[in-house]
Amino acid sequence: MNRTRPRLSPITRRRIQIFRGNRRAVWSLWLFGLLFLLSLGAELIANDKPIVMQYDGDWYAPLLIDYPETTFDGFLPTTTDYRDPFVRYQIAEHGWALWPPVPFSYQTLDRDIQGPVPSPPNRRHWLGTDDQGRDVFARVLYGFRLSVAFALALTGGSIVLGVVIGGVQGYFGGKTDLIGQRLIEIWSGLPVLFLLIILASLVEPNVWWLLGIMLLFSWLGLVDIVRAEFLRARNLEYVRAARAMGLPPLLIMRRHVLPNAMVATLTFIPFLFTGAITTLTALDFLGFGLPPGSPSLGELVAQGKNNLQAPWLGITAFLSLSIMLSLLVFIGEGLRDAFDPRHILAAGRTGNGPAVTAIQEALP
Repeated sequence: MNRTRPRLSPITRRRIQIFRGNRRAVWSLWLFGLLFLLSLGAELIANDKPIVMQYDGDWYAPLLIDYPETTFDGFLPTTTDYRDPFVRYQIAEHGWALWPPVPFSYQTLDRDIQGPVPSPPNRRHWLGTDDQGRDVFARVLYGFRLSVAFALALTGGSIVLGVVIGGVQGYFGGKTDLIGQRLIEIWSGLPVLFLLIILASLVEPNVWWLLGIMLLFSWLGLVDIVRAEFLRARNLEYVRAARAMGLPPLLIMRRHVLPNAMVATLTFIPFLFTGAITTLTALDFLGFGLPPGSPSLGELVAQGKNNLQAPWLGITAFLSLSIMLSLLVFIGEGLRDAFDPRHILAAGRTGNGPAVTAIQEALP
């Protein structure tokens, strides 16, 4: 049975063409995707455990399984410390081990550093160490992954809440919209930072707790955009026709109104993503974010402030955040131009007449 690939609509093809025409946005998307893909395999790049090893003819995977020290003829039944000189000697004598390029994890303390910490960059530590003797490159790599994953989760949750709440307000209008706006005004007036400080003193912070608290407020910036789109689309002819045919409101919102509202929502996503990373970094910098010891870029910024004699800490934190946020802003600008009706019509005029007509008819 032959399956035909779904054909893209003229307006979708035009949007893709406009985005591809923005070379800065395309290169930013590729570079950010490559960096995130590398960070997903952070354990294979920076870790204090071998990737795979052979000992007395048997194969072991320390990255996946914690082996006791007695497995390698040690004395203690505790988890093996592969940086221990005795363990290293045993592995060298009875087998071999494949180590990551950077033999340090984000929480590994290097006790063999010659001199005080923070230590400057060298062959052993590519970006130097912090004031506790931890490898800065490993902390940046793991911190980048944690920041992006946190921002993805926060952005996804914010989109769901913002679209649902803004859609209900905009579609039904009247008292629903009026009461919803008053409640949102009260909720948005709460001091988020003070609430986080108070709750941090009562509950031990972790990633999920911080995500839940920030999710309570991060959707507020998206509600007004979705609400305005639903208010505009609810009076269009095809929406009135669907309502006159007796279709349920949920089906009308999902099938006829939501696609138009998602245009403005998609252009807002990269900037919401950037704001999530910035907020997490600021909270970590102030000490009210992730638990101590977590691979945090905000904690690296604080170390750069507290250790002015080690400029590599501040420079690394600045470059990491500036490159990450700049790439996201460039991607957001490309999406904004791709979904802008003015750019779509301007690009469509360069083509043939039927294509321009189809694009104009597809535009809301």
